[in-house]
Amino acid sequence: MSTPRTPASTPRTTDPDWWRQAVVYQVYPRSFADTDADGLGDLAGVTSRVPYLAALGVDAIWLSPFFPSPLADGGYDVADYRDVDPRLGTLADADALLAAAHEHDLRMIVDIVPNHTSDQHEWFRAALAAEPGSPERARYVFREGSGPDGSLPPSDWVSNFGGSAWTRVPDGQWYLHLFAPEQPDLDWSNPEVRADFEDTLRFWSDRGVDGFRVDVAHGLAKDLSTPYRHSDEQALPLDGSDPLYDRDEVHEIFATWRTVLDEYDPPRAAVAEAWAPAPRRVLYARPTELGQAFNFDLLESPFDADSFRTIVERNLAASAESGASSTWVLSNHDVVRHATRYGLPDGTDTDAWLMTDGTDPVLDRERGLRRARAATLLVLALPGSSYVYQGEELGLQEAAAIPHAQLQDPKWLRTGHTVKGRDGCRVPIPWTRSGPSFGFGDTAPHLPQPEDFGAWSVEAEDGAAGSTLELYRAATAARRRLQRGEELHWVEAGDGVVAFARHDGWRSVTNFGTTPVPMPAGAVVVASGPLDDEHTLPGETTVWLS
Repeated sequence: MSTPRTPASTPRTTDPDWWRQAVVYQVYPRSFADTDADGLGDLAGVTSRVPYLAALGVDAIWLSPFFPSPLADGGYDVADYRDVDPRLGTLADADALLAAAHEHDLRMIVDIVPNHTSDQHEWFRAALAAEPGSPERARYVFREGSGPDGSLPPSDWVSNFGGSAWTRVPDGQWYLHLFAPEQPDLDWSNPEVRADFEDTLRFWSDRGVDGFRVDVAHGLAKDLSTPYRHSDEQALPLDGSDPLYDRDEVHEIFATWRTVLDEYDPPRAAVAEAWAPAPRRVLYARPTELGQAFNFDLLESPFDADSFRTIVERNLAASAESGASSTWVLSNHDVVRHATRYGLPDGTDTDAWLMTDGTDPVLDRERGLRRARAATLLVLALPGSSYVYQGEELGLQEAAAIPHAQLQDPKWLRTGHTVKGRDGCRVPIPWTRSGPSFGFGDTAPHLPQPEDFGAWSVEAEDGAAGSTLELYRAATAARRRLQRGEELHWVEAGDGVVAFARHDGWRSVTNFGTTPVPMPAGAVVVASGPLDDEHTLPGETTVWLS
């Protein structure tokens, strides 16, 4: 047996199963903290806030892409997978961040983007300079066009950001991009591509990274045989037969990744971003593959008792079958914040709502936050990993009124200015009540912040009784004290109420309705909102009881 590889930086405690029940905090680094006054967050800024994250009570930091990038898609267009964007820092800054996190016993997960590179990646620049049929082009998906003179795209495949998924180059060939044209898809049938990404996993693992979040994990394997078959990623559930997504062959790739990740002691963790129904999503989470897969079902659920319970039951069963633990997500960098979603009428088209600058329909901010706090407390009581998106611990709402001239999301351009995109949840978060960027930095930030952000800042909520920040701190502390094992037992508590018991009988009870209901007996551990008395649970409120 070979000797496990030893990373340069390690946490103070060693637990190979840390990821199974972790609270993971997602940092979108360009919008977290700016230390050099250029309006863009940086790695030194994240390092400066590590004590804050440790005090918040999370177990790990998930760092969204910080690699060199032209920023055609918020850093998810990577020009070099083994370096740091100079606007965000250096490799030395990355090492310092890892060391600071580990000193506070926090694990570090980094984003890996394997489906595509930036069009500024050295491989793609070499491909454009090379001839059709060359080894340089074989790393990507280049094809001849259709029609009598090849002037039409090879297929009718559509980009996730709108428009054709094919772009033509000057010599007449076309290349595939499931996202923006600046994000050409790699050809994962090419052994050189596979070997290079295995080297990237080792590069970051050797420096001390504890795990990886795998972007578009369901998109790597593609059926490129002709005639091309029609694809529609939105036509879920996928069944492994789509030419572009969730194909059975993708699992061969991740089996080799697991071999690499297991070279370390403890093994590196991984979680798949795999948009697929639960029975197929858990295939990515098998111990022989990545180990976990994101469960995004709650992102698409209304604030409804039956919906939440069904989703929880289904995903816990699927995770148990795969041997993984489940994951729970209410907000991230790709969706409207859940404090806002829950304050809009059920069924609201959030894309259309954003186009009105958040004015139609009218947002009920108080109700949205009340529901968001209740949903968060329920989720933190569940077995498995909970993923928290930066700023949700402050109760931040979506920044819906960003002026059109300042929008950065490629969806805005690719949809002909009909979809604003995801900038509203990526606005730099507020740390102080005032200042040029509410403590984010010393100059105006790269995305404009709402004028009222100061009232939602860390400074405003720190130590304030009843604040959302203090709720998160209390909940993570109680979770760490109470969370044992992965069993859950449902407790029948009436219509509109979701209740379950965990280890040693502590319970979570959520009233999804609007009127108070009787509250079971027990000592209150933490509540998502004020309780009128010890016998009733207000509407849209969660309580933990011991």
